[in-house]
Amino acid sequence: MALVTATRMAGAAMYELVRVGHAELVGEIIRLEGDMATLQVGDPVLRTGKPLSVELGPGILGSIFDGIQRPLRDIAEATRSIYIPRGTNVPALPRHLAWDFTPSKNIRVGSHVTGGDIYGTVAENSLLQHRLMVPPRSRGTVTYIAPPGHYGVADVVLELEFQGVREPLSMIQVWPVRQVRPVAEKLPANHPLLTGQRVLDALFPCVQGGTTAIPGAFGCGKTVISQSLSKYSNSDVIVYVGCGERGNEMSEVLRDFPELTMEVGGRSESIMKRTTLVANTSNMPVAAREASIYTGITLSEYFRDMGLHSCLLADSTSRWAEALREISGRLAEMPADSGYPAYLGARLASFYERAGRARCLGTPEREGSVSIVGAVSPPGGDFSDPVTSATLGIVQVGGWTRNSGTGWVTPR
Repeated sequence: MALVTATRMAGAAMYELVRVGHAELVGEIIRLEGDMATLQVGDPVLRTGKPLSVELGPGILGSIFDGIQRPLRDIAEATRSIYIPRGTNVPALPRHLAWDFTPSKNIRVGSHVTGGDIYGTVAENSLLQHRLMVPPRSRGTVTYIAPPGHYGVADVVLELEFQGVREPLSMIQVWPVRQVRPVAEKLPANHPLLTGQRVLDALFPCVQGGTTAIPGAFGCGKTVISQSLSKYSNSDVIVYVGCGERGNEMSEVLRDFPELTMEVGGRSESIMKRTTLVANTSNMPVAAREASIYTGITLSEYFRDMGLHSCLLADSTSRWAEALREISGRLAEMPADSGYPAYLGARLASFYERAGRARCLGTPEREGSVSIVGAVSPPGGDFSDPVTSATLGIVQVGGWTRNSGTGWVTPR
């Protein structure tokens, strides 16, 4: 990770996305002092005027992204390389694919719509009907809705007019990763999250929309539990974030998951049809590792807004906290316990608070949930580690713990 200071940045905002150098490397503003901005990547600096955001729409499921939602499979096919070339800029969602769009029967020209209203569906795969929603900040009168047919994600399928201003909408929503997606109402969780591990479901149950930690030392089976959840849980969508862990663990996921199936309605379906992978392994940039957690939770919130039950698996939040520590050290901020920044607890809490069951915006009325399962890797298995102690003070279930000596699950 490189720390860059740029001048003549008056008017810039915190966490604004910028392009650095002639190769236009992706950077993010993490500190502002007067007209000087500290970046995470001198060369020229090109402002984008928007924060780090992700594209939300058909094509997310079955994909593998890096921490800032660059499609790794598409980059590998385009470059024929195992490395990501400098300045690579590839759209997150494929523009060449055509999706079978079916407009909603309740939406027609002259209808009044607001944020969250479902105006059509797309058959993403045989397992999921992708519901297309009006973006949360949009509203108005429908002046155009596309007829049934095949369209690309960037094609205009809906046009709204509000106070004389027309807004064309495609299947893609762009949303800042650090901003919580709004809901109509937060609801108490009332349905269990099944893990596929009977000892956990019986002794340490969790709910859909709950938060869970899996603390444990190296080799205790945290990743095994995370992958078991991906394979066997009763969630509709799984977002697996490999945050700072070893690359061979993500390789194992990529090798095993396409071969795994589940029974749905009497037929076998690949679990990749309900899974999205966000890979930011230990040899990838630290700054993107810090952003990968937010990318994953934003994807999960999007599926929740459809009325689905999504589950985010973060492996591991300790590596994310170490990225915070490294960035804080580069900024010469005052360190707290074990060198972590003083705001570590606040950052962890703001992340886990994005979980929950909710009544979604718009019509038809629907409910969805985001469950978060975070693996924690305390050095040497020391549970007094600041990340572990802060996490256990936040999550609802902290008993999914493995003991390296016996392999048994031990209570919190």
